[in-house]
Amino acid sequence: MMPITEDWFARRTWQTPDWTVEDLIAAKRGRKVSVVLPALNEEATIGAIVAGIRPFTEGDRPLVDDLLVMDSGSTDDTIAIARANGARVALRTDVVTHLEPVPGKGEVLWRSLAATDGDVICFIDSDLVDFDPGFVPSLLGPLLLADGVHLVKGFYRRPLRLEVSDSGALDHGGGRVTELVARPLLSALRPELAGIVQPLGGEYAGTRELLESVPFATSYGVEIGLLLDTVESFGLDAIAQVNLGVRKHRNRNLMDLGVMSRQITATALRRSGLPDTGAALTQFVQVGGEWVPNSRELDPTERPPMRTLVAAPDQVA
Repeated sequence: MMPITEDWFARRTWQTPDWTVEDLIAAKRGRKVSVVLPALNEEATIGAIVAGIRPFTEGDRPLVDDLLVMDSGSTDDTIAIARANGARVALRTDVVTHLEPVPGKGEVLWRSLAATDGDVICFIDSDLVDFDPGFVPSLLGPLLLADGVHLVKGFYRRPLRLEVSDSGALDHGGGRVTELVARPLLSALRPELAGIVQPLGGEYAGTRELLESVPFATSYGVEIGLLLDTVESFGLDAIAQVNLGVRKHRNRNLMDLGVMSRQITATALRRSGLPDTGAALTQFVQVGGEWVPNSRELDPTERPPMRTLVAAPDQVA
């Protein structure tokens, strides 16, 4: 790694977080904390995640002031289960109502800024299995206890989880897009970020000051976009990372990962001022023993920094 990255890694990486919930509550000093779970058809996992986080919202001096499930158009029982386990639920159509929602994880993360009022916002993916509630205080620690931190990325060990895809083939392992796409891209474009263990991880926390000041890619490019925008606007030292232990979630098939990789590449190129053709990604599938091309369009939509909206974003009751 570059010397600047080695120095950053030594100072801004917490391998064994040792702060307590009581330490964090004392360090809030009037700041509000929101936890946001972006969700789309996560009925199998959302209940346990909400139930695990809910105790942090209880008592006279809670660590978490608002626990929000931000729904992206679920058609299963995600919303009902989330509410039954104690979360507040907002639909993507409930906020910033003058803009028609578009599909994508980044879209609901961006809209969640208008649905919450936390000074610090913690994002947790809704498809985690065997969820550890300790993720939340671990991610909040550097933001509440250290000076100058605006973005905290979680990192973890990702056990191999084998699943059978629609084609009947086995999809192996986790973190493939990180190792095959994101890390090589960062090495080529922003080598000072080589010390980020999980640049695409869905568990991270940030200050509202940061999150409202940067654009959001509406697609799976949202995480790499936030990372690149943070270092550009606030400097490398504004980023920290914390060891969360183990993270388990469902693995996607290679076709889906290809689309994700295309979106991530486009976002990284845009953030680096480099051209992208915007061309669709062409993949190949077997139909009746023949290989047939299947093209999937790139969604280039970017939402502007929330604070720049002409109309003040509506708040969800």
